[in-house]
Amino acid sequence: MGDANQQHSIEPWQRALDELEVRNVIIRLAQYADGLGSCEQYADLFTEDAEWLMPNAPRFGRADILEGSKQRRAEGGIGPGSHSRHVIAGTAVEFRSTDEVFAESYWQYFVETNEVPRITLMGTYRDTLVRTADGWKMKKREISFG
Repeated sequence: MGDANQQHSIEPWQRALDELEVRNVIIRLAQYADGLGSCEQYADLFTEDAEWLMPNAPRFGRADILEGSKQRRAEGGIGPGSHSRHVIAGTAVEFRSTDEVFAESYWQYFVETNEVPRITLMGTYRDTLVRTADGWKMKKREISFG
């Protein structure tokens, strides 16, 4: 948990605005993975030195994360026409400083959304986001299952 004095140095309106922007990054990642955006738009939500830590398939740096997104789309598991959806729920945001937050979210992964949707995976995202000159970006995403 962040320093209590740092927590109070953020104006309440700024804290609320920052939290909304952080939540939008988390949601956009899910939407772009599902095909509402390009692989490039997905990767652009990460810092240049980001870590994407999924068990047995880690990615390091924005370029590697972009390649992973393209690979997953090419395999047909995500993206346009895959009939899959990442659903994010229960996101909690904790400010570590004025320029860094930690967020935990539950996620569910649905397939066959064009017929009878069913959940095939679920888990938790543990995200670290940082404020950059281009807005909030994902610095580290730890993905767990179950």
